[in-house]
Amino acid sequence: MIPKQLNIFGEPDVAIPKTEGIKYAGSKLKILPYIIKIISELNGVKNVLDGFSGSTRVSQAFAKLEYNTTSSDIAIWSEVFATCYLKSKKPDAFYQEIIDHLNNLKEYDGWYTEHYGAELTGTKRPFQAKNTRKLDAIREEIEKLNLKWEDKCVILTSLIYALDSVDSTLGHYVSYLSKWSPRSHNDMILKLPNRFDHNGGHRIICGDIFNTTSKNKFDFVYFDPPYGSNNEKMPPSRVRYASYYHIWTTIIKHDKPAVFGKVNRREDSRDLESASLFEEFRKDEDGNFIAMKALRKLIQKTNARYILLSYSSGGRATKQELSDIINESGKLLKVVEIDYKKNVMANMRWTNDWINSDGKYSEYLFLMEK
Repeated sequence: MIPKQLNIFGEPDVAIPKTEGIKYAGSKLKILPYIIKIISELNGVKNVLDGFSGSTRVSQAFAKLEYNTTSSDIAIWSEVFATCYLKSKKPDAFYQEIIDHLNNLKEYDGWYTEHYGAELTGTKRPFQAKNTRKLDAIREEIEKLNLKWEDKCVILTSLIYALDSVDSTLGHYVSYLSKWSPRSHNDMILKLPNRFDHNGGHRIICGDIFNTTSKNKFDFVYFDPPYGSNNEKMPPSRVRYASYYHIWTTIIKHDKPAVFGKVNRREDSRDLESASLFEEFRKDEDGNFIAMKALRKLIQKTNARYILLSYSSGGRATKQELSDIINESGKLLKVVEIDYKKNVMANMRWTNDWINSDGKYSEYLFLMEK
């Protein structure tokens, strides 16, 4: 546990478990204290789902708080992170020996250096060549070790964290910085992830969220779908969520895929192949946003007593649309508005009224009971 956070009155509040994650556009790190506060106030909650789990910070926190946790996401890199923290059980010394071995390999120019590494005066790339040469050597060696899946996930998580600490990006891989970031000059070094003791009973589901929710029952579910932008001028060909982290997918699969574009994205990360209904900002024939229809279906089909939904004021949905969707399937219990500029909880209400964001960029948490 890390020290208790301060509440809106400047007093100690709920203790927040320490979690790890990559630099990530959808990171839950800033809103995690509010998620934990909300779930801690509910009675009878044992089995929980972190839907759209991403970098798994929420899953890690739930597991550390001893909830029976299911971590679900369609991305294979999310499955790897979740397996590292929720399933691996060997002692640290076992993994540290492997990490020490990998850190001492002789580096060389390979597929990753060709596509994602550059010299100091070279083309824009996410990593300096000195680090992709290490990546080439390490990733090939991981395959030769023939590790069990749970153990392999620990090592792959270590590798991704190491790369994340020396990249030259803003946290995603659809564009790269024009000048090398200060951290990119550092040497990549694998370190042991901060795993924790658990009972091994947690579950990890890599796949479509509708399948996850239709086949399982939970006491509490947290959803943070990749909402579409509210920019009316956003073109239909915009880059999708799955494309932001195409490099992590490639490193995990180690399939050396065909790539395209200036940033060498995977072919299967093209918009038509990787699009999510929850990112679909266009309207159907009836004039309804496709993303909102998907969210309505998800809430209706989810078998849980409580659902906590994240929503950004920069998303496609209007407050009225979300209100209608929630109240169709249950009762809205609480709305929390988080003002990122002030980094405080702006308000908490136990009514069906929406909080007015007054044009600010805010994150909302909506708690409903079905």
